[in-house]
Amino acid sequence: MASTAIGELNFPARVLLGPGPSLVHPRVLRALGMPVIGHLDPSFLTILNETQALLREVFHTNNRFTLALSGTGSAGMEAVLVNLIEPGDAVVVGVNGLFGTRLATIVERCGGKALPVEAPWGQPIDLQVLQEVISRSGPVKAVAVVHAETSTGVRQDLEPIGRLCREAGALFVVDAVTSLAGMPLDVDAWLIDACYSGTQKCLSCPPGLSPVTVSERALAAIRRRHTACRSWYLDFSLIADYWEDQKRLYHHTAPVSMIYALRESLRLVLEEGLPARFARHELHSRALLAGLAVLGITPLPAPDVRLPMLNCVLVPREIDEGGVRAELLDRFGIEIGGGLGTLKGLVWRIGLMGESATAGNVLALLTALGAILSRRRWARHPEQAAAAAAAVYAEAGRENGITP
Repeated sequence: MASTAIGELNFPARVLLGPGPSLVHPRVLRALGMPVIGHLDPSFLTILNETQALLREVFHTNNRFTLALSGTGSAGMEAVLVNLIEPGDAVVVGVNGLFGTRLATIVERCGGKALPVEAPWGQPIDLQVLQEVISRSGPVKAVAVVHAETSTGVRQDLEPIGRLCREAGALFVVDAVTSLAGMPLDVDAWLIDACYSGTQKCLSCPPGLSPVTVSERALAAIRRRHTACRSWYLDFSLIADYWEDQKRLYHHTAPVSMIYALRESLRLVLEEGLPARFARHELHSRALLAGLAVLGITPLPAPDVRLPMLNCVLVPREIDEGGVRAELLDRFGIEIGGGLGTLKGLVWRIGLMGESATAGNVLALLTALGAILSRRRWARHPEQAAAAAAAVYAEAGRENGITP
């Protein structure tokens, strides 16, 4: 058989403004290129300790069990549930998008009984309905919700749910894949028992790790299991023995280079400061939405529940949503996301996450969109879109001294 000549990697530059991954800082890319050492090397174990400390700061937690799982955010989701849920356990799940649906599916695969509390895609879970379902469902092992629903751009208020779970004696599980380091998240203050995220969103690290933190309350529930965890690879009791400073027992070969990258991305997050980072995401989202409004494109969620880092916007019916996305990528090198599930073909999901959240990217996207929509006669005065965003930046500079 003749061998196929495969050359060096060569691909066009992209501006990543979709639902993930986000752009990566040069310091993180340099960290990825550092020499690989053994995952049990004392120098690497020090790096693990440092990464844990940084994760605790970003999660706002003192949880001893705080680490980075080998796998993407979906691995974090599955790991939390497969460790906490046993056959027959009742779990109330907030379902208002694709990832709430996925939570319910995994609960059922664990042998648990998923009790969905549904809301229309584009709206948050109603707290009163959630409370009613918990009250009438008898003993509930856990309540699981998505903080930032990536499929709809909706933010879920967590603090009252944490109090509700504690009163009901249920564990509180939170999906923070898109929200971590992009909007306020306080694991300890909000009484969250298990929280997982992903590296490729607002942390602006390549995909491949899932930061996870688990409370002592949840760990106690895991220790009381009557059956073994159904996953060997994701078994927290085994993984903890590797990450715990006094044990360091081999479980699997840790992704050394990805840990380097995560450590550096967390350093960047904390150098900027979480409040400043949150304000930056809010500012660029406001500017983007102001520009899109000029083009006749409006957000799906209501203002008080919108995500700043993932803007889910309705595409007017006359616009070829898939064709515009393809042209954005082919002509301008800009990636945005389409809709999922019931929103397929109806929305764009525009990510302004971490390193992707800059004025330059917002203005470039609005200029490119304006050019495409104008050429196809779907928009008039497209140049006014970028001008509307620039006005938001100017006002922010005058009022708050925020630098775009």
